[in-house]
Amino acid sequence: MAVFSGLLALDSSPKSSQVEKIRKTGVERTKEEWKKILSPEQYRILREAGTERANGKVYLEFKNQGAGTYYCAGCNLELFSSKEKFDSHCGWPSFYDPSKAKNVKTKVDYHLGYPRTEVVCASCGGHLGHVFTGEGFDTPTDKRYCINGTVLKFVPLTDVKIGKGNSPKGEK
Repeated sequence: MAVFSGLLALDSSPKSSQVEKIRKTGVERTKEEWKKILSPEQYRILREAGTERANGKVYLEFKNQGAGTYYCAGCNLELFSSKEKFDSHCGWPSFYDPSKAKNVKTKVDYHLGYPRTEVVCASCGGHLGHVFTGEGFDTPTDKRYCINGTVLKFVPLTDVKIGKGNSPKGEK
């Protein structure tokens, strides 16, 4: 894994055509490297902006998780915590705010033909889900970060040992 400071871009040269370059503290990996560290479903969601099935096994597990922290499955960056978790009854994990705002980025997504606000990991650029506002939830922000649970690594509060970079158990 390498750190790169540049824009998300695909170079047209044969060797680097599959290398994603991410802004700021981002990770640089080839398509093959991503496929080695992610499950096929995680790859489809994080790298191809897919969506997991609503109300699936991962969502049921999420609903039963207690206190803890949620990290990016692609790069181990801290994204959300159980403190901001709430049940929106939408079939996907929901949070009213990230645990560390600088660790998530948003951008406009037109994949369905109309604008939505996509949520991505600030480090690896992986697609996490979408954020919706003004839905009337009784939360401090009236936002719903609708996140694919498959791309989150949950670490129970009793297991969290933060090292450099705020990754679980000192991973980088």
